[in-house]
Amino acid sequence: MLNHSNIAKKSYKEIILKKLLFLLLLIFTSAFASFRGTVINKDTLQPVKFASISDTQQSVTSDENGSFFIQSNEKTYHIKAYGYWPYTFASDTNTSILELEPIKVKALYLSFWGASNNSGTLKKILKLIDTTQANAVVVDVKNAYGSTQFWTGFKQANSYGAYKQRTNRDIKKFMQTMKKHHIYTIARIVTFKDELQASHNLDYAIKKDTNNTVWRNHDNMAWVDPFDERSHNYAISIAEEAAKVGYDEINFDYIRFPAKKGLNFSQQCTQPNRIKAIDKFLTEAKKRLQKYGVFISVDTYGNVCWAKDDNGIGQTVSSLAAHADYLCPMLYPSGFSSGSFYFKYPAKHPYAVVYRSIKTIQEKIPSNRVRPWLQYFKDYTSSRKAYKRKEIQAQIKATDDIGTNGWMLWSPSSKYNLDYLRR
Repeated sequence: MLNHSNIAKKSYKEIILKKLLFLLLLIFTSAFASFRGTVINKDTLQPVKFASISDTQQSVTSDENGSFFIQSNEKTYHIKAYGYWPYTFASDTNTSILELEPIKVKALYLSFWGASNNSGTLKKILKLIDTTQANAVVVDVKNAYGSTQFWTGFKQANSYGAYKQRTNRDIKKFMQTMKKHHIYTIARIVTFKDELQASHNLDYAIKKDTNNTVWRNHDNMAWVDPFDERSHNYAISIAEEAAKVGYDEINFDYIRFPAKKGLNFSQQCTQPNRIKAIDKFLTEAKKRLQKYGVFISVDTYGNVCWAKDDNGIGQTVSSLAAHADYLCPMLYPSGFSSGSFYFKYPAKHPYAVVYRSIKTIQEKIPSNRVRPWLQYFKDYTSSRKAYKRKEIQAQIKATDDIGTNGWMLWSPSSKYNLDYLRR
């Protein structure tokens, strides 16, 4: 005989459970808004596939048709795609078609001392960018001594006096000038080479193995231990300050161990440990910089393209490519020893040095994620060859032929000849 009382109770419980589930669904959907859109190339109107769309916590990828869907309770999203300007949009934007502007970055190094609003160096570089193919600058936001380009909100660096030699006292005006000239801005952060930080933190400064005193390299600069997470936090905190003021990209230089034996570190300095330490730094940097929508690039020695190990400094193409958006090998022909590429004087063969180096790493990282540093200075090796228009254009042609994301010219003085940069 059926127990109608039990059936009624069971039905009642099911109704209550369904109502609770429905209520929870309403709460969830109201707490998390969603956005569905399509990313396209502003010039060609073609879809941009595999673009990264992110908020502060998560990231999704556009499909073959440029379409994506993101669910989040945040109001601002960022889009990054290789070969495009970074793009930011609001969750309540009135369009679902998002146009990315393509760019092949052609950058000039702007020294720490040249990055003043009133410097003659800056004025000359602005003229070059207005009249030649150059469209970007690499600016020393933190130099090897540890000084910052502008007054940052990072209290630790300020307590060491990092701001005292700052060359720009109105960073807002500087960034406005960059935008006015439509310049792609790259903030160079010298990472583990840092005299100020090391001298104020002797417990994690790199020391000599012989007497445990602070080690300094040939230009009398101390380094901090790449194994120590305090050194990670310091560099990333300054990188965040650069992102906050509007830089498009963070470029980590000296993101490596010193190429020197006989030094003391907090961990055993083996190849796996070194690579793991740099991995850890970049993982944290990527996590903390995600909220700003900036690209991340890393500088390497030119011979990282040819090395089968980490060169004793913790860098390999594969390990860096796993975290950074762009890889920036310093492919200065003068930096390669005699016999490299079967040339007695590699500096006399600028095209071949650049092209072959990038060609050899294509299986590890696509060329559109490589943006090499090119030589804009006289050969300092035995050939003593002057680098003029022919040599500069040969290097640039190599990057065009191999399909890189542009190039960056290294002139220590930030002096450039307009004619060398004309097409």
